[in-house]
Amino acid sequence: MNSNTIFNITDETTFEALAFQTFKHQFENNATYRSFCDLLYIHPSDIKKIEDIPFLPIEFFKSHEIVSNNNPIQETFTSSGTTGSTPSKHHVTDVSIYEESYLKGFAHFYGNIEDYVILALLPNYLERTGSSLAYMVNDLIKRSKHAESDFYLHDLKALTAQLIKLDQEGKKVLLIGVSFALLDLIEITQFQLKHTIIMETGGMKGRRKEMIRAELHQQLCEGFGVTEIHSEYGMTELLSQGYSKGNGIFQTPPWMKIFTRDPEDTLTIQPNGKSGGINVIDLANINSCAFIATQDLGKVHADNSFEILGRFDHSDIRGCNLMVF
Repeated sequence: MNSNTIFNITDETTFEALAFQTFKHQFENNATYRSFCDLLYIHPSDIKKIEDIPFLPIEFFKSHEIVSNNNPIQETFTSSGTTGSTPSKHHVTDVSIYEESYLKGFAHFYGNIEDYVILALLPNYLERTGSSLAYMVNDLIKRSKHAESDFYLHDLKALTAQLIKLDQEGKKVLLIGVSFALLDLIEITQFQLKHTIIMETGGMKGRRKEMIRAELHQQLCEGFGVTEIHSEYGMTELLSQGYSKGNGIFQTPPWMKIFTRDPEDTLTIQPNGKSGGINVIDLANINSCAFIATQDLGKVHADNSFEILGRFDHSDIRGCNLMVF
């Protein structure tokens, strides 16, 4: 299966057919995933619908090499983690698939990247190596082809001046930043932006008190003078992103799908509308694992949009103890 097949999905039937194909491929070629399925006594012949496919607990990206081919590793993306914790490692054997995923994902939701000036306020991601978010945003900055597109590390005054100037000129601007840095920015200046999208990527990272999304977005709306705060849902272990254009309601591109699992029975997929653990099918993960049980709690709505409600209290998802070797 090539990436063109993945990124040309237009309907649910095609998605499901490619999900079955991907599962069979990864069952046969990913040693860790195969061992996980074997311990659950699940074989491709047992799979009748995509909800039957086993979702690998995301913790395995910390302890195992999750790859589905023998090709050389081109990039290894790592999670930031907390002090003393083991970071996740996503070994990518074809980085062009990641690039195609985020470029087509951005175009799907926002249109041509060249229409935007991209301003990035991602200090904690730029201060370490291996960030998939920094890799993506750096490429978006280059592809925007606007001289003003750039990263801002700690120079909030320069960013303030640039934001005001660009907005007054009527240019379409996307400011993407981590929550604590965006809050730092509006403490310096209260904006009234008319042509700028504010996109938060989450993360206080110990810099500020954690707050619920509604409170965070209200403060950011007031500080930037906008009516909605956009959000990006992504992680080291995924090569695709979901986007929200307001109210914390996310949509996925056609090659990505969200489910919730029963918090008390991790192998049971729930119907839409029930809160539970977030499971993701990301077909861009063709060379690692496309079926992942995350640590997030959320809810999927009838139209397949979803929201994130929080995180599991414990760092390990039940099911990881199935494999110790």
